[in-house]
Amino acid sequence: MRDPGKIVIALDGMGGDRAPDMVVRGADIARQRYPEATFLLFGDQARLKPLVDKTRWLKSACEIVDAPDVVTNDDKPTAALRKRKSSSMGLAIEAVADGKAACVVSAGNTGALLATSTVGLRMLPGVRRPALCTFLPTMRGETAMLDLGANIQCDANNLVEFAVMGSVFAKSVLGIDAPTVGLLNVGAEEGKGNEILRDAAAMLRAEGSPVVFHGFVEGNDIGDGLVDVVVTDGFTGNVALKTIEGTAKVYTGFVRQAFNTSTLAKLGYLLASSAWKKLRQRVDPRRYNGGVFLGLNGVCVKSHGGTDELGFAYAAGVAVDLVKYHFSDKVVEELERLRQALGEGSATAAGEAVGTA
Repeated sequence: MRDPGKIVIALDGMGGDRAPDMVVRGADIARQRYPEATFLLFGDQARLKPLVDKTRWLKSACEIVDAPDVVTNDDKPTAALRKRKSSSMGLAIEAVADGKAACVVSAGNTGALLATSTVGLRMLPGVRRPALCTFLPTMRGETAMLDLGANIQCDANNLVEFAVMGSVFAKSVLGIDAPTVGLLNVGAEEGKGNEILRDAAAMLRAEGSPVVFHGFVEGNDIGDGLVDVVVTDGFTGNVALKTIEGTAKVYTGFVRQAFNTSTLAKLGYLLASSAWKKLRQRVDPRRYNGGVFLGLNGVCVKSHGGTDELGFAYAAGVAVDLVKYHFSDKVVEELERLRQALGEGSATAAGEAVGTA
Protein backbone atom coordinates (compact mmCIF):
# COMPACT_ATOMS: atom_id res chain seq x y z
CA MET A 1 0.00 0.00 0.00
CA ARG A 2 1.08 3.56 -0.69
CA ASP A 3 1.87 5.87 2.21
CA PRO A 4 -1.13 8.27 2.30
CA GLY A 5 1.23 11.12 3.12
CA LYS A 6 3.27 10.56 -0.03
CA ILE A 7 2.52 11.13 -3.70
CA VAL A 8 4.13 8.51 -5.90
CA ILE A 9 4.82 9.78 -9.42
CA ALA A 10 5.52 7.30 -12.22
CA LEU A 11 7.97 8.77 -14.73
CA ASP A 12 8.59 7.74 -18.32
CA GLY A 13 12.36 8.03 -18.01
CA MET A 14 13.03 7.57 -21.71
CA GLY A 15 10.38 9.91 -23.15
CA GLY A 16 11.37 13.28 -24.60
CA ASP A 17 13.96 14.79 -26.92
CA ARG A 18 16.55 15.12 -24.13
CA ALA A 19 15.71 12.01 -22.12
CA PRO A 20 16.82 10.50 -19.87
CA ASP A 21 19.05 13.33 -18.59
CA MET A 22 16.29 15.94 -18.72
CA VAL A 23 13.80 13.66 -16.96
CA VAL A 24 16.18 12.89 -14.08
CA ARG A 25 17.22 16.51 -13.58
CA GLY A 26 13.60 17.64 -13.78
CA ALA A 27 12.55 15.05 -11.22
CA ASP A 28 15.36 16.26 -8.94
CA ILE A 29 13.96 19.81 -9.09
CA ALA A 30 10.44 18.52 -8.51
CA ARG A 31 11.55 16.55 -5.47
CA GLN A 32 13.06 19.69 -3.98
CA ARG A 33 9.83 21.62 -4.57
CA TYR A 34 7.50 18.83 -3.48
CA PRO A 35 9.15 16.88 -0.64
CA GLU A 36 6.01 14.74 -0.34
CA ALA A 37 6.67 13.31 -3.82
CA THR A 38 8.51 10.06 -4.47
CA PHE A 39 9.23 8.58 -7.87
CA LEU A 40 9.08 5.35 -9.81
CA LEU A 41 11.45 5.91 -12.70
CA PHE A 42 10.98 3.57 -15.66
CA GLY A 43 13.61 3.04 -18.33
CA ASP A 44 17.07 1.72 -19.09
CA GLN A 45 18.50 1.07 -15.62
CA ALA A 46 22.08 1.13 -16.87
CA ARG A 47 21.57 4.69 -18.13
CA LEU A 48 19.31 5.95 -15.36
CA LYS A 49 21.20 4.84 -12.25
CA PRO A 50 24.39 6.88 -12.83
CA LEU A 51 22.24 9.96 -13.48
CA VAL A 52 20.12 9.46 -10.36
CA ASP A 53 23.23 8.84 -8.23
CA LYS A 54 24.46 12.34 -9.14
CA THR A 55 21.29 14.09 -7.99
CA ARG A 56 20.93 15.90 -4.70
CA TRP A 57 17.29 15.31 -3.74
CA LEU A 58 16.01 12.60 -6.09
CA LYS A 59 18.37 9.77 -5.17
CA SER A 60 16.80 9.31 -1.75
CA ALA A 61 13.24 9.26 -3.12
CA CYS A 62 13.45 7.26 -6.32
CA GLU A 63 13.10 3.64 -7.35
CA ILE A 64 14.37 2.72 -10.80
CA VAL A 65 12.34 0.08 -12.65
CA ASP A 66 14.05 -1.41 -15.68
CA ALA A 67 12.07 -1.20 -18.91
CA PRO A 68 13.48 -3.04 -21.92
CA ASP A 69 11.66 -1.03 -24.58
CA VAL A 70 11.12 2.61 -25.58
CA VAL A 71 8.29 4.37 -27.41
CA THR A 72 9.97 6.63 -29.98
CA ASN A 73 8.67 9.87 -31.46
CA ASP A 74 8.19 8.07 -34.76
CA ASP A 75 6.10 5.23 -33.33
CA LYS A 76 2.45 5.18 -34.27
CA PRO A 77 -0.10 4.66 -31.47
CA THR A 78 -0.64 1.07 -32.62
CA ALA A 79 3.08 0.37 -32.21
CA ALA A 80 3.03 1.94 -28.76
CA LEU A 81 0.15 -0.31 -27.74
CA ARG A 82 2.13 -3.36 -28.80
CA LYS A 83 4.98 -2.19 -26.56
CA ARG A 84 2.62 -1.35 -23.68
CA LYS A 85 3.85 -4.09 -21.35
CA SER A 86 7.56 -3.52 -21.97
CA SER A 87 8.17 0.16 -22.70
CA SER A 88 9.03 2.84 -20.15
CA MET A 89 5.84 4.68 -21.08
CA GLY A 90 3.61 1.62 -20.85
CA LEU A 91 5.04 0.39 -17.56
CA ALA A 92 4.71 3.86 -16.00
CA ILE A 93 1.04 3.95 -16.97
CA GLU A 94 0.57 0.41 -15.68
CA ALA A 95 1.94 1.50 -12.29
CA VAL A 96 -0.92 4.01 -12.01
CA ALA A 97 -3.48 1.44 -13.15
CA ASP A 98 -2.21 -1.01 -10.52
CA GLY A 99 -2.30 1.58 -7.73
CA LYS A 100 1.47 1.68 -7.29
CA ALA A 101 1.62 5.34 -8.33
CA ALA A 102 -0.85 8.23 -8.12
CA CYS A 103 0.02 9.79 -11.47
CA VAL A 104 2.21 9.46 -14.54
CA VAL A 105 4.31 12.10 -16.32
CA SER A 106 5.81 11.58 -19.76
CA ALA A 107 7.49 13.81 -22.34
CA GLY A 108 7.13 11.11 -24.97
CA ASN A 109 5.09 10.72 -28.14
CA THR A 110 1.72 12.47 -27.61
CA GLY A 111 -0.40 10.16 -29.75
CA ALA A 112 1.21 7.10 -28.22
CA LEU A 113 0.69 8.43 -24.70
CA LEU A 114 -2.98 9.13 -25.39
CA ALA A 115 -3.59 5.67 -26.84
CA THR A 116 -1.62 3.82 -24.20
CA SER A 117 -3.08 5.73 -21.25
CA THR A 118 -6.64 5.40 -22.56
CA VAL A 119 -6.27 1.63 -22.88
CA GLY A 120 -4.26 1.23 -19.68
CA LEU A 121 -6.21 3.54 -17.38
CA ARG A 122 -9.63 3.50 -19.05
CA MET A 123 -12.16 6.27 -18.55
CA LEU A 124 -13.79 7.73 -15.46
CA PRO A 125 -17.44 6.78 -14.88
CA GLY A 126 -19.65 8.90 -17.11
CA VAL A 127 -16.77 9.97 -19.36
CA ARG A 128 -16.49 8.60 -22.86
CA ARG A 129 -13.71 10.75 -24.35
CA PRO A 130 -10.49 12.14 -22.91
CA ALA A 131 -9.55 15.74 -23.62
CA LEU A 132 -6.12 17.35 -23.72
CA CYS A 133 -6.01 20.44 -21.52
CA THR A 134 -3.34 22.98 -20.67
CA PHE A 135 -3.19 26.58 -19.45
CA LEU A 136 -1.60 29.71 -20.85
CA PRO A 137 -0.86 33.29 -19.74
CA THR A 138 -3.44 36.01 -20.38
CA MET A 139 -3.93 39.64 -19.46
CA ARG A 140 -5.84 38.61 -16.31
CA GLY A 141 -3.70 35.69 -15.18
CA GLU A 142 -3.97 32.18 -16.60
CA THR A 143 -6.66 30.50 -18.67
CA ALA A 144 -7.19 26.76 -19.17
CA MET A 145 -8.04 25.53 -22.66
CA LEU A 146 -9.35 22.23 -23.99
CA ASP A 147 -9.57 20.14 -26.13
CA LEU A 148 -6.21 20.65 -27.83
CA GLY A 149 -6.17 17.73 -30.23
CA ALA A 150 -7.43 14.54 -28.63
CA ASN A 151 -10.81 14.74 -30.44
CA ILE A 152 -10.98 16.22 -33.92
CA GLN A 153 -14.78 16.14 -33.99
CA CYS A 154 -17.08 16.61 -31.00
CA ASP A 155 -20.81 16.74 -30.38
CA ALA A 156 -22.61 18.95 -27.88
CA ASN A 157 -22.41 16.36 -25.12
CA ASN A 158 -18.62 16.09 -25.53
CA LEU A 159 -18.24 19.86 -25.19
CA VAL A 160 -20.38 19.91 -22.06
CA GLU A 161 -18.27 17.14 -20.58
CA PHE A 162 -15.09 19.05 -21.41
CA ALA A 163 -16.55 22.13 -19.71
CA VAL A 164 -17.03 20.20 -16.48
CA MET A 165 -13.54 18.70 -16.56
CA GLY A 166 -11.96 22.03 -17.51
CA SER A 167 -13.72 23.74 -14.62
CA VAL A 168 -12.36 21.18 -12.14
CA PHE A 169 -8.89 21.54 -13.71
CA ALA A 170 -8.97 25.32 -13.19
CA LYS A 171 -9.95 24.83 -9.56
CA SER A 172 -7.17 22.34 -8.86
CA VAL A 173 -4.26 23.74 -10.90
CA LEU A 174 -5.05 27.45 -11.18
CA GLY A 175 -6.61 27.77 -7.72
CA ILE A 176 -9.79 29.49 -8.94
CA ASP A 177 -12.78 28.84 -6.68
CA ALA A 178 -15.53 29.41 -9.26
CA PRO A 179 -13.93 29.44 -12.72
CA THR A 180 -15.93 30.91 -15.58
CA VAL A 181 -16.25 28.78 -18.71
CA GLY A 182 -16.74 29.91 -22.31
CA LEU A 183 -17.40 28.03 -25.55
CA LEU A 184 -15.11 29.16 -28.38
CA ASN A 185 -17.26 30.43 -31.24
CA VAL A 186 -17.22 32.76 -34.25
CA GLY A 187 -19.13 35.37 -32.26
CA ALA A 188 -20.26 36.11 -28.73
CA GLU A 189 -23.94 36.57 -29.62
CA GLU A 190 -26.34 33.87 -28.48
CA GLY A 191 -27.45 32.88 -32.00
CA LYS A 192 -23.92 32.49 -33.38
CA GLY A 193 -22.23 29.24 -34.33
CA ASN A 194 -23.50 25.85 -35.37
CA GLU A 195 -26.16 23.68 -33.78
CA ILE A 196 -23.58 21.72 -31.75
CA LEU A 197 -22.36 24.86 -29.98
CA ARG A 198 -25.88 26.18 -29.38
CA ASP A 199 -27.00 22.84 -27.92
CA ALA A 200 -23.95 22.68 -25.66
CA ALA A 201 -24.61 26.21 -24.45
CA ALA A 202 -28.22 25.33 -23.63
CA MET A 203 -27.10 22.35 -21.52
CA LEU A 204 -24.50 24.40 -19.66
CA ARG A 205 -27.15 27.01 -18.82
CA ALA A 206 -29.32 24.39 -17.12
CA GLU A 207 -30.35 25.29 -13.59
CA GLY A 208 -28.14 23.46 -11.10
CA SER A 209 -25.25 23.00 -13.54
CA PRO A 210 -21.88 22.84 -11.74
CA VAL A 211 -20.31 25.02 -14.45
CA VAL A 212 -20.24 28.82 -14.18
CA PHE A 213 -21.05 29.36 -17.84
CA HIS A 214 -20.13 32.74 -19.31
CA GLY A 215 -21.41 32.06 -22.83
CA PHE A 216 -19.68 32.19 -26.18
CA VAL A 217 -16.19 33.68 -26.55
CA GLU A 218 -14.15 34.59 -29.60
CA GLY A 219 -10.49 33.98 -30.40
CA ASN A 220 -9.36 37.44 -29.27
CA ASP A 221 -11.04 36.86 -25.90
CA ILE A 222 -8.54 34.10 -25.06
CA GLY A 223 -5.59 36.45 -24.64
CA ASP A 224 -7.74 38.98 -22.81
CA GLY A 225 -8.52 36.32 -20.18
CA LEU A 226 -12.25 36.97 -20.48
CA VAL A 227 -12.98 33.51 -19.04
CA ASP A 228 -10.97 31.08 -16.94
CA VAL A 229 -11.68 28.05 -19.16
CA VAL A 230 -12.05 27.98 -22.95
CA VAL A 231 -13.79 24.91 -24.37
CA THR A 232 -13.71 23.78 -27.99
CA ASP A 233 -13.21 20.72 -30.17
CA GLY A 234 -9.72 19.30 -30.62
CA PHE A 235 -9.27 20.53 -34.19
CA THR A 236 -10.11 24.14 -33.40
CA GLY A 237 -8.28 24.07 -30.09
CA ASN A 238 -5.07 22.76 -31.60
CA VAL A 239 -5.14 25.36 -34.37
CA ALA A 240 -5.87 28.14 -31.88
CA LEU A 241 -3.07 27.09 -29.51
CA LYS A 242 -0.49 26.78 -32.30
CA THR A 243 -1.57 30.19 -33.64
CA ILE A 244 -1.08 31.75 -30.20
CA GLU A 245 2.34 30.12 -29.83
CA GLY A 246 3.38 31.18 -33.33
CA THR A 247 2.23 34.78 -32.80
CA ALA A 248 4.18 34.97 -29.54
CA LYS A 249 7.30 33.73 -31.33
CA VAL A 250 6.89 36.29 -34.14
CA TYR A 251 6.36 39.10 -31.63
CA THR A 252 9.48 38.07 -29.70
CA GLY A 253 11.45 38.10 -32.95
CA PHE A 254 10.19 41.56 -33.85
CA VAL A 255 11.20 42.92 -30.44
CA ARG A 256 14.66 41.37 -30.73
CA GLN A 257 15.13 42.89 -34.21
CA ALA A 258 13.92 46.30 -33.07
CA PHE A 259 16.45 46.51 -30.25
CA ASN A 260 19.26 45.58 -32.63
CA THR A 261 18.59 48.40 -35.10
CA SER A 262 20.91 50.96 -33.46
CA THR A 263 23.23 51.64 -30.56
CA LEU A 264 20.58 53.84 -28.97
CA ALA A 265 18.04 51.00 -29.20
CA LYS A 266 20.49 48.61 -27.55
CA LEU A 267 21.05 51.15 -24.77
CA GLY A 268 17.28 51.38 -24.29
CA TYR A 269 17.11 47.62 -23.95
CA LEU A 270 19.81 47.67 -21.26
CA LEU A 271 18.02 50.43 -19.34
CA ALA A 272 14.80 48.37 -19.40
CA SER A 273 16.53 45.04 -18.74
CA SER A 274 14.70 44.39 -15.45
CA ALA A 275 11.33 44.92 -17.14
CA TRP A 276 12.26 42.58 -19.99
CA LYS A 277 13.38 39.98 -17.47
CA LYS A 278 9.96 40.11 -15.80
CA LEU A 279 8.28 39.80 -19.19
CA ARG A 280 10.35 36.75 -20.13
CA GLN A 281 9.48 35.11 -16.84
CA ARG A 282 5.78 35.89 -17.32
CA VAL A 283 5.59 34.25 -20.75
CA ASP A 284 8.22 31.52 -20.22
CA PRO A 285 6.64 28.44 -21.85
CA ARG A 286 8.30 26.19 -19.28
CA ARG A 287 5.97 27.64 -16.61
CA TYR A 288 2.98 26.39 -18.59
CA ASN A 289 4.39 23.00 -19.47
CA GLY A 290 2.17 20.06 -18.65
CA GLY A 291 -0.86 19.16 -20.73
CA VAL A 292 -3.26 16.76 -19.04
CA PHE A 293 -5.43 14.05 -20.55
CA LEU A 294 -8.61 14.75 -18.62
CA GLY A 295 -11.25 12.08 -18.16
CA LEU A 296 -8.96 9.12 -17.61
CA ASN A 297 -9.25 6.98 -14.49
CA GLY A 298 -5.89 8.27 -13.30
CA VAL A 299 -3.78 11.42 -13.66
CA CYS A 300 -1.70 11.48 -16.86
CA VAL A 301 0.41 14.57 -17.61
CA LYS A 302 2.04 15.15 -20.99
CA SER A 303 5.20 17.25 -20.85
CA HIS A 304 6.40 18.97 -24.01
CA GLY A 305 8.95 16.71 -25.67
CA GLY A 306 11.46 19.49 -26.24
CA THR A 307 11.37 21.01 -22.77
CA ASP A 308 14.30 21.21 -20.37
CA GLU A 309 14.51 20.03 -16.77
CA LEU A 310 12.75 23.12 -15.39
CA GLY A 311 9.83 22.65 -17.74
CA PHE A 312 9.60 18.97 -16.80
CA ALA A 313 9.56 19.92 -13.11
CA TYR A 314 6.61 22.21 -13.78
CA ALA A 315 4.80 19.32 -15.48
CA ALA A 316 5.42 17.17 -12.41
CA GLY A 317 4.00 20.01 -10.33
CA VAL A 318 0.77 19.93 -12.33
CA ALA A 319 0.50 16.21 -11.56
CA VAL A 320 1.02 16.85 -7.84
CA ASP A 321 -1.69 19.54 -7.81
CA LEU A 322 -4.20 17.24 -9.50
CA VAL A 323 -3.51 14.42 -7.06
CA LYS A 324 -3.71 16.70 -4.01
CA TYR A 325 -7.03 18.10 -5.21
CA HIS A 326 -8.44 14.59 -5.81
CA PHE A 327 -9.14 15.67 -9.38
CA SER A 328 -10.65 12.42 -10.63
CA ASP A 329 -13.09 12.19 -7.71
CA LYS A 330 -14.14 15.82 -8.21
CA VAL A 331 -14.80 15.23 -11.91
CA VAL A 332 -17.09 12.30 -11.10
CA GLU A 333 -18.91 14.40 -8.50
CA GLU A 334 -19.38 17.35 -10.88
CA LEU A 335 -20.59 15.10 -13.69
CA GLU A 336 -23.15 13.66 -11.29
CA ARG A 337 -24.35 17.20 -10.53
CA LEU A 338 -24.62 17.85 -14.24
CA ARG A 339 -26.63 14.68 -14.76
CA GLN A 340 -29.05 15.79 -12.09
CA ALA A 341 -29.32 19.25 -13.65
CA LEU A 342 -30.09 17.69 -17.03
CA GLY A 343 -32.58 15.28 -15.52
CA GLU A 344 -30.46 12.16 -16.07
CA GLY A 345 -30.60 9.36 -13.55
CA SER A 346 -27.93 6.66 -13.47
CA ALA A 347 -24.26 6.60 -14.36
CA THR A 348 -25.21 4.57 -17.44
CA ALA A 349 -27.52 7.32 -18.55
CA ALA A 350 -24.73 9.81 -17.93
CA GLY A 351 -22.47 7.93 -20.27
CA GLU A 352 -25.12 8.31 -22.93
CA ALA A 353 -26.05 11.91 -22.22
CA VAL A 354 -22.66 13.31 -21.33
CA GLY A 355 -19.77 12.33 -23.57
CA THR A 356 -21.45 10.30 -26.28
CA ALA A 357 -18.85 9.52 -28.94
